[in-house]
Amino acid sequence: MTGARTATVPTIDHGPITITCPAWCTGHDGQVPEYRADLNHRGPEHAFNFDGQQVFLALLTQYPFGSGRRETGLYVEETGFARTLDPAGLRQLAATLTVHAVHLRTLAGQLDQLLAGGGS
Repeated sequence: MTGARTATVPTIDHGPITITCPAWCTGHDGQVPEYRADLNHRGPEHAFNFDGQQVFLALLTQYPFGSGRRETGLYVEETGFARTLDPAGLRQLAATLTVHAVHLRTLAGQLDQLLAGGGS
């Protein structure tokens, strides 16, 4: 594996661990010590916004020492967006969510390709 990127990450239960980072990993600089099972690779964040506020956040993630599923997946977080809208605002939100759904489908396709290539 020539040119592989590695990072040494502090852990609470196993001390410093050197891991090989997938090409999409944004790095581990400044990582706060955590348990080895919670150590994860994170990809670039995709913000899904509506009217200047973030509604969803999505990013590639992988837990190489996790106790469950270890393969790469897309972490999606609903950010707690809440607002009362009038009919026009509701239509605007619906249209925005439709655009976001297209983006999520694109990310799903990219994830399919990544996993087909070995997950990194």
